[in-house]
Amino acid sequence: MTCLLGIDSGLTVTKAVLFDADGTALAVARREVPQLMPEARHVERDMDTLWRESAAAIREVIERSGRSAGEIAAVATTAHGDGIYLLDRARRPLGAGILSLDSRAGDVIRDWVGDGTSDRALDLTGQSPHVAAQSALLAWIRRHQPERFAAIGTAFSCKDFLRFCLTGTIGTDRTEASSAFTDYRSQDYSDDALRLYGLEALAHALPPASHCAEIVGHVTAEAAVATGLVQGTPVAAGIHDVTASALGIGGHKQGTVGIIAGTYSINEVVSDAPRIDARWFCRNAVAPGLWNSQAISPSSTTNYEWFLTTFCAAERARAEAEGSSIHAVLAPEIEAAMARPSTLLYQPFLFGSPYGEIASASFLGLHGWHTRGDVLAALLEGIVFNHRHHVDALREGFPVTTGHLTGGASRNPTVAQLFADVIGLPILVTETDEAAAWGAALCAGAAVGLYPAFDADPRDLAAITRTYLPDPARQAHYDARYVVYREIADGFAETWEKLDALGRGTDGAGRTAR
Repeated sequence: MTCLLGIDSGLTVTKAVLFDADGTALAVARREVPQLMPEARHVERDMDTLWRESAAAIREVIERSGRSAGEIAAVATTAHGDGIYLLDRARRPLGAGILSLDSRAGDVIRDWVGDGTSDRALDLTGQSPHVAAQSALLAWIRRHQPERFAAIGTAFSCKDFLRFCLTGTIGTDRTEASSAFTDYRSQDYSDDALRLYGLEALAHALPPASHCAEIVGHVTAEAAVATGLVQGTPVAAGIHDVTASALGIGGHKQGTVGIIAGTYSINEVVSDAPRIDARWFCRNAVAPGLWNSQAISPSSTTNYEWFLTTFCAAERARAEAEGSSIHAVLAPEIEAAMARPSTLLYQPFLFGSPYGEIASASFLGLHGWHTRGDVLAALLEGIVFNHRHHVDALREGFPVTTGHLTGGASRNPTVAQLFADVIGLPILVTETDEAAAWGAALCAGAAVGLYPAFDADPRDLAAITRTYLPDPARQAHYDARYVVYREIADGFAETWEKLDALGRGTDGAGRTAR
């Protein structure tokens, strides 16, 4: 029987998922890829390690599935967006890959805001650059690592590096290509964009773009040995993981907001005409003539994972040893806390925010009688409030009637209902545990003619989708709390500057703090 392989590389884990042609997940294999943090604000990974672990995951998923590698009709990759992966002119990794959690380019962004480059970028590319944008990272490398900058042969994204490892071909797809250097009107690369950022010397380094459901290469002999795939297996161009996740749950369409609650708070809307606003990125949707507006910040469920790792490690290990999970252990505490009034509010800005990279996380309204359940309830509420911040912006620009939710949090009915109550929309959750990998697999299947189009999902989506409707009383409760949350966050700019100065060892006026 025919099956499809989707490879999904996130910020900490790289996965291989094998799907039957009907969309059934046959097996999943995961490998952790260590993050490297050589200094503050630098978040990287070794590119050779990434490929080695991804190849091991592919080999394992084939073995676990019980299927022959010869049954795999096609492969496609997806991965975290933004950040940058560089090859030198000999097509070898040029330093570590830079992840989208990296914020080293803060000085570049501040300069661009000050001299008007950010405003000009919005008018040309449809998006203001941010600290993890390829434009900002390449400008930082030019400024601080000129020898490395001069050696750049290819500058691309994580999924495209994995495609290169599989096929030996260099390229990207339309969705990924639009992350920094395209004119939003033409939806193609723009020399003016490169000149705007002072990066015209890298015109040769931008990978050519293909449709996500286009065959762009085949598994090489070397990759076949590493992965267990059959040499010559077709490989499609793949797709940016933001779009892949929405596609995998049936949410890459007009009239709905796709909500991905993962490391990043991702909120996206498809439209048939571009609309520009500094609060979102106007990027390419899969099909020409459609745009995907994305309101994003690195401030979603990574906050919850941080709390579990930092404060619940022993309990987590004990629960897993007993065949349970830390989520099940904590659920009664969280649900009880959600049912009672609380002064506690959380700003979920551990790794970034809609307010820029200088914002930081905080609990406010904390008292001695608050329990761990209260803290976790506030943390989850803050995560969803941050999603609402983005969704409210998108609703000002686009007609939205429903939300499609995915990400690990979507599997928790309490959290899914929280999204409905806070955002005030019907929230649809599709039974798709590996949405991004399935989105990539759909592209692979369409590329070899297994499906008539990239979005021709063979599953009965209505039968596997649950809808959460806002509860009017709970919606009013969260509306009142959200007003206070926004008032605090909107007024914190000066405080965040002072806190950041303390972290740099200065007092905010450039003097060394004592």
